[in-house]
Amino acid sequence: MKLRIERDALVDQLTLASRGVNVRGGGLFVLTGLHLRADGEGLTVTGTDLDLTVRTQLRTPVETEGETVVPARLLTDIARALPPGEVDIQVDDDEVQITSARAQFSVRTLPTADFPTLPQPTGDDVTVPAGDLAQAFRQVVRAASSDDARPILTGVLMAARGDGLRLVATDSYRLALRDLPEAQVLGPGQQVLVPSRALEELGRILDASKDVTMRLGEREVAFEVSDDAQSAQVTCRLIAGDFPSYEPLIPDSHENRLEVDRAALLDGARRLRLLARDTNAPLRMELRPDSIELTVISQDVGSASEEVDATYDGEQTTVAFNPDYLIEGLDAAGGDTVELVRLDALKPAVLRTPGQGEFLYLLMPVRVS
Repeated sequence: MKLRIERDALVDQLTLASRGVNVRGGGLFVLTGLHLRADGEGLTVTGTDLDLTVRTQLRTPVETEGETVVPARLLTDIARALPPGEVDIQVDDDEVQITSARAQFSVRTLPTADFPTLPQPTGDDVTVPAGDLAQAFRQVVRAASSDDARPILTGVLMAARGDGLRLVATDSYRLALRDLPEAQVLGPGQQVLVPSRALEELGRILDASKDVTMRLGEREVAFEVSDDAQSAQVTCRLIAGDFPSYEPLIPDSHENRLEVDRAALLDGARRLRLLARDTNAPLRMELRPDSIELTVISQDVGSASEEVDATYDGEQTTVAFNPDYLIEGLDAAGGDTVELVRLDALKPAVLRTPGQGEFLYLLMPVRVS
């Protein structure tokens, strides 16, 4: 195996593929490496932990075809440290030679035969615009759980809804929902549960892309973006099980309504969170007709408060939320103003942007005395 490639292009490929590498310990040692294959299509780099696979391909001239597996972190760090310009990569027996200008590295490779053959979904290709999909992933993925003890809640539900697609995620304390009315990627009534980690990585790839191609199999789903020079594919195993019933939580009506400048509330919540950072103190919101009073009280640290102009329709009351969850919901909502409805000490509040019905964020209140 022998090829020449620009340093910046190599760093981009290695960094992206490394997101699939096993960094949690356990499993096959070879999965701590990146699989490199050079052939007539160019350089293909693959990282996987068997649940998530990230594969990139760069169309570049190859002098000698071949394949190898190289420790992922070391190879990526070396590539980043090289001077700008062309990089020569050559594999001889059990070592890979990396040369750029006057810098030369020789790195022991991992057994190529031990790297697993990864299945590819066999379903039909469906292509959708990537812009809305990337935004939807960013809005919804944040509400998924990171607790592997409850694997169902670590996934994002992708469900056919009318002529479009609905994305839903929850960790049981908050729920994010986004509808994509024109994204027809599933059959009528079809739904799948996709690991949130995979969609988070995919969201990073989609930012600069125009379209994404989705291919659904029985146990896996693959997403691919490409242009004339390169391509990237994220493949993951689907999560088996039934997603919690969430629709009864979404109210048809509301007892009260708060409308507030999103940036003002977001900035105020971020400032007051400084006192709650190490104590998990809740953020209290005292609701008044023309303003809200934000307060954080930490017995061991101190207290802070801030008044924010707002319009509130309902009985004067105080509710409290986990500040991190409220901030993430405000960040996801977008728009100049947001509304919170059904503000109650015991019922989940609904956060959304007025006039934009595709996204909503449900947030459970925190009980305070």
